Amino acid sequence: MALPAIEEQVIDLRETLNEFIRFSQHQSLELRQAQVQTERSLEEMSREMKQSQLRIEQNLSRLSAEMLEFKDEMKNFKDEMLEFKNEMREFKNEMKDFKDEMLEFKDEMKDFKDEMKGFKDEMHVFKDEMKGFKDDIKGFEQKTQLFIDETLEDRKRMNKQWGDLANRLGTIVEDIVAPNIEGIAQRYFGCTELDSLVVRHRKRHPQNRTQRREFDVIALWENNVLLNETKSTARMDYVQAFIEFLRSEAFFGYFPEYRGKTLIPVFSSLYLPDDVVDVLTQAGVYAMAMSDDSMDLLNFDRIKL
Repeated sequence: MALPAIEEQVIDLRETLNEFIRFSQHQSLELRQAQVQTERSLEEMSREMKQSQLRIEQNLSRLSAEMLEFKDEMKNFKDEMLEFKNEMREFKNEMKDFKDEMLEFKDEMKDFKDEMKGFKDEMHVFKDEMKGFKDDIKGFEQKTQLFIDETLEDRKRMNKQWGDLANRLGTIVEDIVAPNIEGIAQRYFGCTELDSLVVRHRKRHPQNRTQRREFDVIALWENNVLLNETKSTARMDYVQAFIEFLRSEAFFGYFPEYRGKTLIPVFSSLYLPDDVVDVLTQAGVYAMAMSDDSMDLLNFDRIKL
């Protein structure tokens, strides 16, 4: 009777053992799957970390490039501010010159007023002289001619003084010089069919953006381009600066599209002393100034292009 009970216990023990083995195998399989899943997760995490690191490096590289670009922009801004400071200093000097010229103009207007008073007195004298016309016709003709000559001189003086006034108001280029350019170019150089005429043209250098220059008058034809520099006072340093600018050929640096055209350089002012005209002539620059009641070239016959 005891043997069957032992066999049942052995069978139960064997089934328990088999159940434990199956359970262990199942647990081992789940553990293996969990391990594989963990390894895959670690690999995925590694890839994501590498991608994140790559994105961070790319962002750092882009940020570094942007910082370099910002640094260059700040340098350009600093250069432009320096240029602006220099321009303001130059403007201040020009305003000082303008103030001095206005004081000079005030004195000239006082002299002009005195001259007009003298002219008025002369008119009274002329009126008295006209009373003797019937007695002395020859004297009348002489005095009439004297009156005409004085009137013409007064007209020239008036034109010059009104021109000085326009100059000091900053309109000499637009009001006096520019309207004469086309006619002078046609009369002296045979330039017809004007393509364009630009007054006070401010141009930035195409190769060096920090350089800018104002050109008083630029007139363009098919085969010629006329460059005019106008100054209220024909100081020798202004003349030399314009001559040096022409010799450097910097004009064609600002306007490379005009290469191949004949350049006609003109320096203008209401009045040009003889020594200034001589310097301009030696440099091959045409001198333009007020003659009678209009602008004209003073040295055309002495220059050959």
